[in-house]
Order: sequence, then C-alpha cells, then structure tokens
Amino acid sequence: MPALRQTLQLKQQLKLTPNQILVQKLLLLPVASMEQRIKEEIENNPALEDINERLDEPKEEEETVASGENEEGTDKENRDEEYDAEEFMEENDEYVPAYKMASTNYSADEETRESSFADTSSFQDSLHFQLGLKEHLNERQQMLGDYIIGNIDDDGYLRRDLYSISNDITFQQNILTDEKELEPLLEIIQEFDPPGVGARNLQECLLIQLKRAEHKDEVTKLAINILEKGFEEFSKKNYDKLREIVKADEASLRAAVNEIIKLNPKPGQAFADAAVNANQVVPDFVITYADGKPEASLNGRLSSNLRLNPVYVDMAERKKGMDKMQREAASFAKTKTESANGFIYAIRQREDTLQRVMQAILDYQQDFFTSGDEDKLRPMLLKDIAKVTGLDISTISRVVSSKFVQTNFGTFLLKVLFSEAFQKESGEEVSINEVKNSIQEIINSEDKKKPINDEALVTLLEQKGYKVARRTVAKYREQLGIPVARMRKEI
Repeated sequence: MPALRQTLQLKQQLKLTPNQILVQKLLLLPVASMEQRIKEEIENNPALEDINERLDEPKEEEETVASGENEEGTDKENRDEEYDAEEFMEENDEYVPAYKMASTNYSADEETRESSFADTSSFQDSLHFQLGLKEHLNERQQMLGDYIIGNIDDDGYLRRDLYSISNDITFQQNILTDEKELEPLLEIIQEFDPPGVGARNLQECLLIQLKRAEHKDEVTKLAINILEKGFEEFSKKNYDKLREIVKADEASLRAAVNEIIKLNPKPGQAFADAAVNANQVVPDFVITYADGKPEASLNGRLSSNLRLNPVYVDMAERKKGMDKMQREAASFAKTKTESANGFIYAIRQREDTLQRVMQAILDYQQDFFTSGDEDKLRPMLLKDIAKVTGLDISTISRVVSSKFVQTNFGTFLLKVLFSEAFQKESGEEVSINEVKNSIQEIINSEDKKKPINDEALVTLLEQKGYKVARRTVAKYREQLGIPVARMRKEI
C-alpha cells in the first residue's frame, strides 16, 4: 500500500462572481433585448418592481370602520357581493376577470397610441397556403407537394434534385414515389407567388418570371431566347458573342438585357426583407446637440426606475416572533430581495460602462459627430477606447456589439466607427473608410462600357495620395460589395 503524502501547491486562479458574470451578459444585450430581460426579471422576482408601473396602479382606499354595526353591515354587503359575483360567473361562461383584461403598462395620463402589427407569416407558410387552394389535387398529391415545399430554401430555390427528394419520401414517409410523379407537382408550385419560386437554378428562375409575363412583346421574347440559348455568355457579360448567338442588334440586345436585370434572382427574399423591415431598429444611444456640441445619453429603461418591493424588504428584515411558516417566508423574501438587489446593481454597472464607452467614442470622433462627414472619421481601434476608459478590450467589444447610435444624420451600428489607420504618402494618417469611399467614388463615376479594373484603381488612388497594393484594393472592393470590372460592364 503506497504511503500517503501531503503536498503544498500554490495556484493563481481568476474567478468571476455571479454578479460579475451577470454584468458581462447584460453588456451584450441591445436595448430591446434589455427591456425584455428586465420584464422577465420583474415577472420572475416579486421583490423587484418598476416604479413607473407601480405608480400607474390604482390606489386602494383604506376605510376605517368606527362601529361594530358598520362592520357587520359591511361584512353582509361583502357576502352579498361575493354571492352575486359567483352567481354571475356561473351563468356567464364567457366571463373574463378584469385583471386579465387590464394592461399592466396602462397609465391614465398616457395618450392612446395605435398599435401596429406586422404580418409574421413565413415564406413557407405562404407556399403551403397556396398549395391548399389547389382543390383538384388529392390528399396524396397535397402531401407530396408539402414535402417539396419543405425543401425550398429561403431564397426560393429547390436546391435538391427530385430523385433525392423521392428517396427521402420513400424511406421517411414510407410512400413509394418517383421523379415522374413529383415533376408535375413542382410545375404547379412554380406557378405560385412570388414569381420564380421553386426554380432549381438561376436560369430557370429568370425564365419562369419571363414566361409568366401577361404581355410578351418582342423584347420579352428576345430575353427568353437569351436565357435559353446564351445564358452562359449573358452571365459572363460577353455581349459581343451573345449578340451573334441570338442574332440581334445592339439596341434590341440592350433592351432585352435590361428586361432580365429587372427580374428578381432571389424571389424568396421578398419575405425576408419584409420581416427585416418589420423589426424597427431601437437605438441604444441617442446623440443630442446643445449649442452645437454633441452629447450622448442612454436610451431605454434606467436602473433608477427599479426598486425593491418594500413588503418583501420588511419581511426579509423581520427576525423575532415568527413561527416556522413565517421563517420560511422570511427566508424566501430574503433570497428574492438579494437577487433583486444584485440585478439592480448589475444594471447600474451596465449603464455606467455603456455611458463611459460611448462618451469616449464621442470625444474620439468629435468632428464626425459634429458634422456627419465620414471623411472626418479618425482611425479608431478597440484598444484605443480601452486605453481611454481603463476597461478591458473584451468589455469594449461587448459594448460595441449589436449596439446602435442615433444622430441627426442617421442611425447606425457603433462598430462602423471603428477602423484601422492608413498612412498616406504625405505621412498623414487617415481611416481606411476614407480609402474605401475613394474607391466607391471612382467606380461610381466610371464609364460602364469600359469599367475600371483593379490595376487602374491602384493608379488612380496613388494620384490621390493613397499608395495601396492591388490585392488590398481587391479586398476593399469586395468589402464594399462591388464586383470585378468584367461583371460591371454594360452595353
């Protein structure tokens, strides 16, 4: 048996308290999510309450009964009211208690506001609904059609081939089917709205949209001919060879190409865009201007609006003259009060951190927030703000993440203010955004019949004092979402 030995070890560990972890989690939340988090905490913790909501509640009038006769009369009235209420609820099945109909956020002083509702039906729901309107389809065809729709992605494309889908249906649904049975159902789905849905590739998507046109003039017919016979040349913008294939003059080809460009290459994205538009951006910071000087303030519910429930505080502090049940209640109240107190403290820490970081950014980018001119954005990194505030870089990253700031010239993400430095030939340091803006301006003013390639962009930028390598220009161009010169060519 091995002998037991005692050893002494010295270790250094970094441990975060639960409250510190909570603060870090709350820093990540934008204002809309933070409002929801506070609401959930208030619902789950009775020791925490919102002062504003508390003030909105109707005050209970306390009446003191002087004589026993009045007390007896009051009790009799209460019993009569209870009986009448019970009788009313039994006779009226649709009775709904008043507290369920009351709005917890209603204030008598508040003006009545109209609520706006967004259509939350999804792209898939729309297709399933349209399939259900096809009354000539039997139950089996409806089920197979629903399975095909389930394989259509958010862009509106059917990326999988019908052979694979038929195999899935056979093995998963135990229904024997094949491509021949699914093909007519897919053709029916391709007639649904939005036009182009259910296509298996871009070529088919564009053709479906053109063939659904009510009036097919010569331009539309030529556009269909281009997609059927010269799609590869069209996608590569090889217009000289394309004109030979479809045997059309330059004016007719230009009109047909413009007709194709108007089509939607991702029909399913119409629903995604609607969903994005329905979600209104709520800024986390608001920049106001006093005597022309910008000032930053937090948006949303502040910790000063939260407080501990005095009933729970009294219950938690009570120590003497309690039986077992009262002690358990006091212990519960103490736990909830401590949790609520920690939550309020965490929110205060979050507010202080957000304000410090935003103020540091505002001071660093004073010229930009004053004028709104992007050319006046200074190069700024996370470590620059961390140095000013004395906070860790990870904390700055949490603050900047998913946060919006509202100014007189627009609302935008905080992270767009951060960029690396670029040194001009004169030695002056400017933001990379300034170089990107120059690239954008050059391309916007180029001759679309002879677009400027990356090498020419390098030369033009050098004339402006920006010495940039060709691969760096290509990287900035891609970040701006600008295609290569060949793909920018127009007839």
